[in-house]
Amino acid sequence: MLRYLARKVVVYLLTFFVAVTIDWAIPRFMPGDPVEGLLSRMQAQPAAEKALSGYYTNAFGFDVPIWKQYLNFWAALLHGDLGRSVQNFPTSVSELILGALPYTLALLVPAILLSFWAGNKVGAMAARRKALDNTVLPVGYVLTATPQMWLGVVLAWVFALTLGWFPVSGAYGFDLQPGWTLEFAWSFLQHWVLPFAALFLVAFGGWAIGMRNMIIYELEADYSNYLASLGAPTKLVRKYAYRNALLPQITGLALALGAVVAGAIVVEIVFSYPGLGTLTLGAIQNRDYFLIQGIFLFIITGVLIANFLIDIAYVFIDPRTRIGMQGGR
Repeated sequence: MLRYLARKVVVYLLTFFVAVTIDWAIPRFMPGDPVEGLLSRMQAQPAAEKALSGYYTNAFGFDVPIWKQYLNFWAALLHGDLGRSVQNFPTSVSELILGALPYTLALLVPAILLSFWAGNKVGAMAARRKALDNTVLPVGYVLTATPQMWLGVVLAWVFALTLGWFPVSGAYGFDLQPGWTLEFAWSFLQHWVLPFAALFLVAFGGWAIGMRNMIIYELEADYSNYLASLGAPTKLVRKYAYRNALLPQITGLALALGAVVAGAIVVEIVFSYPGLGTLTLGAIQNRDYFLIQGIFLFIITGVLIANFLIDIAYVFIDPRTRIGMQGGR
């Protein structure tokens, strides 16, 4: 077990190093100069522009060779410093990310967990009920093929603009301040429903189809037929089939986390939701190198940690994995 954990840790650390290096490099391939963009937004006088340009170039560390910028990045990162935002100078990147993070987590965590749970339950029921299967299968295919961004636009048009049931943008009323009050909580919930629904429905369709197909495969497997021939109750056979079908779904959850996070980013942009997605859009538009790399560094770290935890959980969920690690047959 310890050898397995050590091997996994090494693999994930190498993946982290490569991913973070790419994350650092990509913003620097973007056209334009972030300092020039900052000065143009400041509308600085020509006499002061040269002095300001030198000041900001030095403040952001752009006055040293690119290889040294890379080494400085890792040195700062190891000290927990993600740098200063260009568009919100001198606010730190960490402060901006921590301000947007609760809104993104409020969408992602419920969408991932509830869609996984509900999709697997509905898919399992559809595999053994023909009438339900005739509904779940086509609806699931439509949902899983629908981009979250497009679904978000449709939901906003129908339920916000046409019916007026929900607000169309933001995370709470513009006349409110975030706080632990019932008024703020109700406003937050109203703004949360549509972006959550866009993420939940697409993921739900994929999990439902996957579980439905896996249950059918497991019910036709040799062990299911053998149990049935021994006179085992149908409920028991289905219970074993569900457990075995759940294992590939858990593996799929690890693989799908990156896609779900990417979907959350574009959905937040559609609804002007003040999470990491909207923050990313502003950072790209303003060529904010440090904010871009800070946001994606956080996403990379979160996805890798989640995958690592799922890998470890899989060992305890599937006895065959433990036996294989111990050299059993």
